[in-house]
Amino acid sequence: MNRPLTGFAAVDPPDRWTPTRGRFRPERLEAPIDSLTGVGPTLKKRLAKLGLEHVGDLLDHRPRRYERPAPEKRIADLFGDEEVLIEGDVLKTSLRRGRGRLQILTAQISDGSGQISATWFNQPWLKDKLTPGTHVRLRGQQNRFGFAVRSYDLNGGSATADFAPVYPASEEVSAVKLRELVESALPLATDRPDPLPASLKAERGLPLRGDALAALHRPRSLDEAEYGRRRLAFDELLVLQLALARRAAEREKQVAAALPGPAELIERYRDVLPFELTEHQEGAIAEIDRDLARTTPMQRLLQGDVGSGKTVVALYALLRAVEVGRQGALMAPTETLAEQHFLTIEGICAELGVSCALVTGSIKSKIGGQADVVVGTHALIQKGFEFRDLAVAVVDEQHRFGVEQRSALTEGRAPHVLHMTATPIPRTLALTVYGDLSVSEIAKPPASRKPIVTAWVTDERSSEAYTRLRAHLAEGRQAYVVCPLIEESATSTARAAEQEAEALRADELKGFRVGCMHGRLKPAERRELMARFNARELDVLVATTVIEVGVDVPNATIMIVQEADRFGLAQLHQLRGRVGRGAEQSYCLLISGPKEELTESAHDRLEALVASTDGFELAEKDLEIRGGGALLGARQSGLSDLRFARITKDRELLEEARDTARSLPAETMVAEVEALLGGSEHLGES
Repeated sequence: MNRPLTGFAAVDPPDRWTPTRGRFRPERLEAPIDSLTGVGPTLKKRLAKLGLEHVGDLLDHRPRRYERPAPEKRIADLFGDEEVLIEGDVLKTSLRRGRGRLQILTAQISDGSGQISATWFNQPWLKDKLTPGTHVRLRGQQNRFGFAVRSYDLNGGSATADFAPVYPASEEVSAVKLRELVESALPLATDRPDPLPASLKAERGLPLRGDALAALHRPRSLDEAEYGRRRLAFDELLVLQLALARRAAEREKQVAAALPGPAELIERYRDVLPFELTEHQEGAIAEIDRDLARTTPMQRLLQGDVGSGKTVVALYALLRAVEVGRQGALMAPTETLAEQHFLTIEGICAELGVSCALVTGSIKSKIGGQADVVVGTHALIQKGFEFRDLAVAVVDEQHRFGVEQRSALTEGRAPHVLHMTATPIPRTLALTVYGDLSVSEIAKPPASRKPIVTAWVTDERSSEAYTRLRAHLAEGRQAYVVCPLIEESATSTARAAEQEAEALRADELKGFRVGCMHGRLKPAERRELMARFNARELDVLVATTVIEVGVDVPNATIMIVQEADRFGLAQLHQLRGRVGRGAEQSYCLLISGPKEELTESAHDRLEALVASTDGFELAEKDLEIRGGGALLGARQSGLSDLRFARITKDRELLEEARDTARSLPAETMVAEVEALLGGSEHLGES
């Protein structure tokens, strides 16, 4: 009797095949991060601040560097301050308080050849693990106090190994903890499908994606780590190139009205300006003129350092629309910035006979959408507001708008658009991520402005900073004091603006007029406060980052930034740009906690700001510290977060990705990239 065939050889296949043991299981990478052992509710929240919410996010958390090879030495043979490895047993430990919030843990270590005191800062919980008899392996340097520990392993581990990864961390989550979590997620690296065709991987010499992740997080050499990173970076850059190609193709289909060359209104505009335009401003204007003469809508990115004169160029573009009887609009991300722009251009517009209106969530202009030039926030794109005949739009600090907000400005119409940012983007990054935009740069501020002198001091020397500030006030100058929060919080030790203003009035700045400005004030209160500061009715403005952009008071010559380590590098550079607006020498004083308490990236940020006042140079440094995705707010812009690509160093890889994107058929491109990203929402949106 013949038995019917079943399974693979059957004529009629089964309804459901039995899954193979080596199948992809991407659902394991999509599991919440607290599914890992040792991640509770508190740690989950702290990891979320680093963008780590799912198990797979750990695999995408690229090490910022690797431990270099170091010699292993006996304690008796230690000499000098070179980085070395020592191994031994804990004899005893002690914990004491240092200055401020500093806690110092000391452990006596013996390896048979001798003893030494090993020191950890702000890791009091480690005392319970360093019980007598615990075997430790330590990487660090000998100093006059003993042995300063950089990394350690207790009873085995790989943190002190040569080429051990060091991950971007935070004050709340240490690099050691991140290394543990990545180690626990690494066995799942092969659960993510590898979407690139085998022929493409063979042609480009690319490893499997799972192998690349293993090489990145557990390399045997720096070359192996770089080999893995390049494969993962290629995926990201291919996604970007495909998205840009699709976006550019869609824009080419749109048609805008070509504007005739500049005429009488523009001549009068140039005449009323109280200064000559710089060479860089003239260059940007010439590029805008060429764009406006075409029927393809202008899509240009105008970037320039703080105080370089971008608004003058932006108003030029808006007046080009007004000159032919049409409208210009300037959209800013906050009411404060919109108000500052309005105050800057309203006087010039009035002198030229051009009507100008301000439209925000709390200010409804009577002439509104009928004005020649409209300045506003996202209120310009909300229901109920209609433009008369929009021809040119300027979007300021455009990376701070969401994808939908930016696209709503052009929806149903095809204006020429000038994107403007005072957060300089490295040119290579701009060409990569804004590859479908033309880029204009105003690289230098007017020659009359002196570079701002910047210094970094710790809390114990803050009284010296206020002594210098009082000297400026006594000479009739004005000042800013910046704090990270509005009011004191039970969950944060960060200094708060309102309490700081009260304390300064009672102590360091007694006798001076101190105002306090923050985002919770009503728009009318903010305008009144800024008007009083402008009119020199206030000596000092204590503020949060609400003054980050748009505030222009030439008489303000000194700024103190409290807890400066809590701010990003680009944000600190923007804040510093509120002083130095006039011809007088200006100063920025950064105050932080003890240097030994700060994270490595906080050190790097503050040192970079002291070393340079060049926004483009600082943008390159910010790119190094934070990565391209974080720098651009890439999730908000609809493009993938650049975790692995190092744009300033991956130009060759970028060209390979661009060539690959052009060689793939359109249908294949979309399918492959959507597989790579796990969905189509990243493409063609921004």
